[in-house]
Amino acid sequence: MNTNRLSDPLAKALNDQMTNEAHNAQIYLSYAAWASNNGYDGIANFLFRHSNEERNHMMKVLEYILKRGGKVVVTAIPEAGPDPVSVNDCFEKVFNSEVENTSKIYSIVDLSLLEKDWATWNFMQWFVKEQTEEETMALDLLAKIKKAGGATANDDALYNLDNDLGKTPDDAILAQDTSVENP
Repeated sequence: MNTNRLSDPLAKALNDQMTNEAHNAQIYLSYAAWASNNGYDGIANFLFRHSNEERNHMMKVLEYILKRGGKVVVTAIPEAGPDPVSVNDCFEKVFNSEVENTSKIYSIVDLSLLEKDWATWNFMQWFVKEQTEEETMALDLLAKIKKAGGATANDDALYNLDNDLGKTPDDAILAQDTSVENP
């Protein structure tokens, strides 16, 4: 008896997203190692934690495919790409990676809507919200480095930024989570 409840196109898209989440984990891991090698232990800690978060996203997709009776296809993870050349470049790369990931997630949402696969559409809503959070976090990082001087930030500003990011929580505050009492 066939228990698969995913169309071939959706199964492929979800498997591709699983690989993409693993790739994003590698990107964060690579940037964290770069930051650590350059003496930015607070930034490295922040990026290491986000690498783990991306691996958790990968596992959510993997488990969903299995629960829907689909076949998980594990493929090679693309290289993370070149190291950042500066803290500013690192945060710009993080932002661009998150925006690209959002686009891929939206494509799966569009496909699930087109196919009227409401279970997948519903599952992907968690990722839609998560990407709002991830993009907000990336924009917050860019704003912090801009205040520190951007591409020309001096060592004192980078030292303070590094200390700040070591203590920064992993979750960004989203617009839908604010209120008059809790802006």
